Amino acid sequence: MEQTTPSSIELQEPAQTTSEKPQKDSKSWLVLLIFGIIFAGAGGALLAITLLKPAEEKVAINFPKIPSKTSTEKTYSALTGEEISNTQENKAPIYCVQTPNGTDGARPQAGLHDAGVIFEAIAEAGITRFAAIYQNPTSAVIGPIRSLRLYYLEWDTPFDCTIVHAGGAYDALTAVKNGGYKDLTENYSYMYRGTVGSRRWNNLFTNSDYLKKFTDDRGFAESNPQGFTHKTPEEAEKTRADSLVEEKLSITTAATKSTKNIVPQVSTIRLGFGNLPNYNPVYNYNSATNTYDRSFASGATHEVYDCPHENLGNKNPEDVCELKQLSPSVVIAIMVNERKASDNYHEDITTTGSGTAYVFQNGTAVRGTWSKNTRADQIKFYDENNNEIALNPGQVIVSAIPNYGWVEY
Repeated sequence: MEQTTPSSIELQEPAQTTSEKPQKDSKSWLVLLIFGIIFAGAGGALLAITLLKPAEEKVAINFPKIPSKTSTEKTYSALTGEEISNTQENKAPIYCVQTPNGTDGARPQAGLHDAGVIFEAIAEAGITRFAAIYQNPTSAVIGPIRSLRLYYLEWDTPFDCTIVHAGGAYDALTAVKNGGYKDLTENYSYMYRGTVGSRRWNNLFTNSDYLKKFTDDRGFAESNPQGFTHKTPEEAEKTRADSLVEEKLSITTAATKSTKNIVPQVSTIRLGFGNLPNYNPVYNYNSATNTYDRSFASGATHEVYDCPHENLGNKNPEDVCELKQLSPSVVIAIMVNERKASDNYHEDITTTGSGTAYVFQNGTAVRGTWSKNTRADQIKFYDENNNEIALNPGQVIVSAIPNYGWVEY
């Protein structure tokens, strides 16, 4: 009988034979065949059950949405370093307003607290004047407005602002005319004269609506300022004098167990423009607000009119506004070369180059340098290691102290 190998087994009816072994093999094949049918049926049934089984209900998993990066980023003002709602606010028109500081009716000024940056320098005869720089102002009265000097214009230029003034020195007016500036000089479509009273000739004012109307009328839709380098509000808070002393910069001497403060805390600053105490400012650090309350060496508090009301009309601020003390977040003194101009009356101040600077913020003092390369470049401030100093958010007052003046703290 021919033997078949397992790999060549064929299912066929077994040959009839009288031997025992073939009968046994035949039964085995039959058993295997039956089991195969049974298992095949079971598999088919299982397959049918699987196919006919209703699909399980899918559970929706709602993962929390992760905010996009842009939704959590904060936007800060290029002028003040304070948080703003959107980047378009940084392109709003900027106005540089020439504001007097004499005792001949200029004080109290209106809206000066609303300026992001103020440059202070002598205009003539030891009397100081301000270049007050506004973006998105809200004050219903701004002023008074007086004449322009060339050195104020050089500090104004990097802010890409509309120059707001009432005439000025010949060299300043020539520079404005030939330099392609956005220029608003005395104009009663955008300014007004209040009643004379005690203000006398210091009664020329404007307001936020008039300024916006001017830039709208002229098509000066936006400004592109070069701002100062600023800290974020969180960074500023961490570098306050009291925070530094408490958390970082206190040392204990083992022998005496005494704590020595190694931070130069400064509570009072005295700036000297000359020998007229009515124009030499004094700043007292207010730790509750982290600002510097401004007064004068004469003892007078430097108050300004806060005019938040709308539709005031063309009125003097003292008739409709409330007084508040001028209190900047940062005080800076820059030492400058100053001399009489060719008319032997007005001042001539060197604004480009470099010199000594004192930066006061957070109740501390840093003595360093200032630097400004050209009229178009922004002035910068550096510490003694030549690192640029980042300024606190808020109003900054920069006082140009003549080389014969003084800084005391």
